[in-house]
Amino acid sequence: MSVTLTDQDKLTLRTAAYGAVSLLVAADATGKPHKIATDGSLALGSATGLVGHVLAEKSKPVKLDGKSVAELADHVLPALTATMSLLAEQAPAEADNFRSTVLVAIEAAQQVYQGKPGPTLVEMVRKITAALDAA
Repeated sequence: MSVTLTDQDKLTLRTAAYGAVSLLVAADATGKPHKIATDGSLALGSATGLVGHVLAEKSKPVKLDGKSVAELADHVLPALTATMSLLAEQAPAEADNFRSTVLVAIEAAQQVYQGKPGPTLVEMVRKITAALDAA
């Protein structure tokens, strides 16, 4: 089965994936947001399958701005759920691929904490995982 995603679907997928990393950066308490962003983005760049192709495309930039973490979360968390729903409907294997890609990016971003993430980051990871599982 061939999966065809619209430009909007692809933008939502990229917003969800890169937005998850951005939420971790926003929840950072280490003072090393650049390290979290780099490690998370590198993990997303290693994605394979349809998800990897969409994340690697050069297209309209993803807008991940907000005046607060709440505004960013209002945009990103629904995008995570929407992407999972879309992929589950069109290509269940790619839904699993997307979920694992985002979770690997989260794990990579948490490396800066050397196994000791603070409660703020733990809660943000919980919210991201809940959004992935809400579909």
